[in-house]
Amino acid sequence: MDRLALMETFVRVLETGSFSAAARHLNVGQSAVSKSIAQLEDRLGVRLLMRSTHSLTPTEAGQIYYERACRVIDEAHEADLAARGANLCLTGRLRVSAGITLARLHLIPRLPAFLAAHPKLSIELFLSDRPIDLIEEGIDIGLRYGPLRDSSLVTRRVATTRRLVLGAPDYFARAGVPTAPAELIGHEAVIYTEDRGGSDSWTFRKDGLETTVSISGRLRVSASEGVRAAVLSGMGVAIVSQWMFAPELASGAVRTVLDAWTLPAIDLWVVFPTGRMVSAKARAFAAFVASALNQAIIPDRNNAYEIGPAAGTRGRRLACASAVMASP
Repeated sequence: MDRLALMETFVRVLETGSFSAAARHLNVGQSAVSKSIAQLEDRLGVRLLMRSTHSLTPTEAGQIYYERACRVIDEAHEADLAARGANLCLTGRLRVSAGITLARLHLIPRLPAFLAAHPKLSIELFLSDRPIDLIEEGIDIGLRYGPLRDSSLVTRRVATTRRLVLGAPDYFARAGVPTAPAELIGHEAVIYTEDRGGSDSWTFRKDGLETTVSISGRLRVSASEGVRAAVLSGMGVAIVSQWMFAPELASGAVRTVLDAWTLPAIDLWVVFPTGRMVSAKARAFAAFVASALNQAIIPDRNNAYEIGPAAGTRGRRLACASAVMASP
């Protein structure tokens, strides 16, 4: 194995925390990874990893080697991009994590056009409403709703939309239409437990006034598709993002209430694994997401949303390209 490949294997082992996880991401056998690390240590004449039953940790020499190896892999990756014109022709595999409903309603229907524009690119979608470990799962780019809990992630905010109070027309015909936030106390709520902006207690604002209301209901759901099914079945009101019910808002299958009041907006972030260089294909996919959500927006007289690069960035520049990103 050449020197750069050994470096990439070592970096992947440290980032994933185990030989087995590194082997999965490199698409090789675990024995091949173990052999590569042994070969690298033998060539250098020093031990790079301390092995125990439950963990792998770098030695002092291993930590120094990791930091230098990251810079070398960065430079090699940049050379590949320049030689192959990767900004013009995206190739290889892109691993993406996203929420189930966001992907089903807004991304997957528009993926054919994106893939047609990049015929040498393939995409693996990992769908879950809960955040996953980007490094452990080998994810190149993730989509997450804010606020973000992990401040170490390298992120970019690509869109912001409203939270709405909504329900099915037959529910409101049966239970009545609330005319003030306090009246939600008397309504049955379908509560989305994965909304990290709040789930039970919400602050409404109007004309400089502010009121906080706690909602309650007999159904709490951890998946957005479950919230959708419950609301469309007339089980109660929900406080959710506009994106979650964009088709039904357009068709009239659900209606909003308390429109004169505003709730905290919800941000969508693209997130990148710490310790990797952001690839051209990941940047292109981030732009695709912003465009897709721009098309999904229902006109808002309060203009309570933003789309695109102006929405902002946070985090720090990636310092190390991983093995999975070293291939275009």
